[in-house]
This record gives sequence, structure tokens and C-alpha cells, in this order.
Amino acid sequence: MTEQKVRWGILATGGIAAAFTAELVDLPDAEVVAVASRTEQSAKAFAERFGIARAYGDWDALARDEDVDVVYVATPHSAHRAAAGLCLEAGRNVLCEKAFTLNAREAEELVALARSRGSFLMEAMWMYCNPLIRRLADLVRDGAIGEVRSVHADFGLAGPFPPQSRLRDPLQGGGALLDLGVYPVSFAHLLLGEPADVVARAVLSEEGVDLQTGALLSWESGALASVHCSIIGGTATTASVTGSLGRIDIPYGFFHTDRFVLHRDGRDPEEFTTGPAERGSLRHEAQEVMRALRAGGTESPLVPLDGTLAVMRTLDAIRDRVGVRYPSEDTLTPA
Repeated sequence: MTEQKVRWGILATGGIAAAFTAELVDLPDAEVVAVASRTEQSAKAFAERFGIARAYGDWDALARDEDVDVVYVATPHSAHRAAAGLCLEAGRNVLCEKAFTLNAREAEELVALARSRGSFLMEAMWMYCNPLIRRLADLVRDGAIGEVRSVHADFGLAGPFPPQSRLRDPLQGGGALLDLGVYPVSFAHLLLGEPADVVARAVLSEEGVDLQTGALLSWESGALASVHCSIIGGTATTASVTGSLGRIDIPYGFFHTDRFVLHRDGRDPEEFTTGPAERGSLRHEAQEVMRALRAGGTESPLVPLDGTLAVMRTLDAIRDRVGVRYPSEDTLTPA
């Protein structure tokens, strides 16, 4: 795979699948060769839209397609374990959307399967692949703001979402946390790793999913992170990290930012920016997948599987504290 194009299969045909495929078709080293949906009609419509040669009306046909190097799984997260597992069992490499799975147990199963098969697996946490977020993380690691004391991040949508919405459906892993809260939690993990303790509160819907959730994460170092997510109120969707020697602020849309400001004691603020096109770009995660595949890797150092498992454990802990449990879960081990 060193010279040739990386051949992609797309599993699911919703909005995020369309956005990602639109980026792929513009990359000279990528080729989208197949798409699958639960219905042939949906797959064919998607294939016609993006000029894809093969359209399948079931997931298994895509998983068994030997011309596919890597499958992008874009189903609702309630189906990630089944869809990604099917592809890994068939020998395909996988890029799987976030939240990676419904819970840490499912995530552990996928990671174990990928490692046993020697297949590539990565969570589609595009925030981690964003060049500016990578620059921010480097600055923090290099001590630009001293020892990290606190992190804040929030992500909320105004709604309202009707009861029949995917975001309120327990069968599809609905609620604010797995859809939106995964970003603030992942941002805190990027800078501080897995927390030692979790305290959380939530407002639940009649269906039993979280409408808004707030959590306080703590570390043995004394660092704290406050994270919040909502599907009943549009928040600032900003983030900041404060250290002993300064602070970094990220404005609206922190998880796909094109700008942040570094404040250091005794110095003028420094602004770091990229081109406006970077804000909505999913191509960086696609490029990272293809880089890793060409290098013969089975995971990405930017989105390591152990890091994904740690995030899932924290999401489990938050759900345990607020009492959200999905019908497909026979057990949810308290974290």
C-alpha cells in the first residue's frame, strides 16, 4: 500500500458519512470504491451522489469486499460494535465514528478483535487529528503554561429535539453525553489522561437519556476538569486549559478550531491560527489513517486505542453516576 491509492468502503449513508466521503473524494491518494447501507436503495443513491462503483444493501457484502482496504463506520454508535466487528472479522481495517461504542466493554471487544487479527482500528476523533489541537497539546506538554491546574470544555445544542429523534432514543444510544459530551471528555483526556475520580449530575428525559450532563473529573495531581454537554441549550462550545504559568483559550467550535490564544504571565497574548478551511475539515483523520496503513501500522499514535478505551471508561463512569443505561446493556460495570 506504499504507492497505490487507499481504497475506502463507507458503511452507512447519513450526514456524517456524506461529509466524510466528500472530503475523501478530493484526496488524490484516496479512492472510495464501495458503500453499504441497510437498504440497497439508500446505498445506490449515495453511490450515485459520489460516483462510487459498488453499492451494497447489506453490511456483510461490504465487509467481504476484498477490494476495500479500510471501512469507515458511520452508523449510530449503538451499531458500532456490530458494524466494526463484522468488518474486522472479515479482515478489513476500520475507522469507526465516535462515540466509539456504547460502553467500554464493547470497545474492549473491538480492540481485542483488531489486535488478534492484526488489523488497523481507529476511533474517528477528528479533534485529535486537527493540526491546531495537536499544536495546543504540544505546547501544554512542553510546559508553555506550566503544570496543568484545570480544564473546561462544553458542547450544547439548543434543540428542542422531538421524542422520535435519534438523540432521544435509548435504543440508539441517545442523549447528550455520547453524541456531544465525548468531545469535552476527550479534550480533557488529551491534556491530562484518564481521571482518578468522576462526579456527575444530569437531567434525564422521559425516555431515560440525558438531556444535559455536567461532570467534574479529578486527577491525583490535583488537576480538575469541568465538562458539560446538552441537547436542550446551545452553549458557548468553548474550551480552556489553565496552568501554573498561563492559560490557553479556544473559542466557539473548540473541537474543530482554527484559532486559539495563549496567555502567559508577563507576556502579550499569542494567537495561533490556521486557514478557515481547517475548521470543518475531516480530511486530517483520513490522512492519518492512510499514513498509518502505508506504514504498516495497526493503530494511530494520534488516536491510540488505549486512549479510546480510557475515554470510554470515563463515559461509563459518568453514565453510572447519573443513571443512564441502554436497553442493549445487560450489565454496566460501575467505574
